[in-house]
Amino acid sequence: MSVIPTPSSGFATIDFETTGFHAEGTDRAIEISVVHSEPDGTITGQWETLINPGRDLGRQDIHGISAREILRAPQFSHIAADLVDLLSQRVVVAHNASFDMRFLQAELGRAAYWGGVPFVSLCTMRLARTHLGGSTTLADCCAAFDIDLNGGHRAAVDARATAELLGAFVASTGLSSWTELLGSAERLAPHAGERHPWLARTGVEEYSPSFLERIVDRVPDISDSDEQAEYVALVERCLLDRYLSEHEKNALVAHADRTGLGRATVERLHRDYLSALVRIAWSDGVVTEDERDDLLAVAHLLEVPAEVVLDALARPVEVAEAAPAEAFALTPGDIVVLTGDMARPRSEWEKRLREHGFTPKPAVTKAARLVIAADPDSLSGKARKARDYGIPIVGEAWLAERYA
Repeated sequence: MSVIPTPSSGFATIDFETTGFHAEGTDRAIEISVVHSEPDGTITGQWETLINPGRDLGRQDIHGISAREILRAPQFSHIAADLVDLLSQRVVVAHNASFDMRFLQAELGRAAYWGGVPFVSLCTMRLARTHLGGSTTLADCCAAFDIDLNGGHRAAVDARATAELLGAFVASTGLSSWTELLGSAERLAPHAGERHPWLARTGVEEYSPSFLERIVDRVPDISDSDEQAEYVALVERCLLDRYLSEHEKNALVAHADRTGLGRATVERLHRDYLSALVRIAWSDGVVTEDERDDLLAVAHLLEVPAEVVLDALARPVEVAEAAPAEAFALTPGDIVVLTGDMARPRSEWEKRLREHGFTPKPAVTKAARLVIAADPDSLSGKARKARDYGIPIVGEAWLAERYA
């Protein structure tokens, strides 16, 4: 691997691919990527490697890692020293950090390592619940800021996207908001273990998400707490192949026990999650047989009576259409989001919008009043989220006519 920089203040965003969900049991890490960012969110470096877990690879259909690749990869104990150096004196960041931090701690424990001080961690999924609202999946959070996420379920891709998402949060909240957190990350004791070369994945095939995974990315946040959001995120990962193994069931039960989620709360989350899927299936005005079968399969796996789904599917959900741009007027304080490469620099438009009392924001949330796009037919993540939320999208010409 390339030379590791001297420990300094900043962020280290991580992402693991794993054999399953039970970090403290038989599951193991099989890939990790680390991305370094300055305190202002600027990305300065990235490292990645496959990891030989010494066991079967679990869900190969999702992570796409083959046994042939793993045979040449280092064991975790052989990359732990470098990994500790990469994380030292940095805030460790992950999307659903509860998952990645448990695997980090478990693998370091097996490598007989203790850093002398606890890790300071930050979860972008929890940040999204506060700053964005709506779905908290990595794909949907990235869409809110037009962050590229092609090739998900590869550690390097997800870690990079998460680091860019973190940078967007830092930029939108101001550097001073993070000073105390960054200052609390201490230098870790070095690990005396062997250091073997890191082995990055090669020849990665393009990942094609299933219908269920595509609509999961658009499910609104149905949770009432961070712990519930983490449980729903685990449900989503378990359901990607529409099959719940006993290991996955045990992982869900263990999470509920660990976070104090009672049976009634879990049942409510399952029903609310399924209701959200039904609404998305109806969003185009029709539910296909494939969609119906998928929804029934999810209901079965979540132990929600099929009648609940069939009853919901029998009554079309009314999806509110966005009002035409001419049907409303912006008022002072309204949130406006710009997307695309416009004829006039975005900074100039943001200045002009502020002069008229409007509030330009970098991300599309339900609070946005209007999205202004270089191309009103844009397929950007921001435009997709605006259409999901029923927020009008207009072109730069509309803006120029009124506020130039």
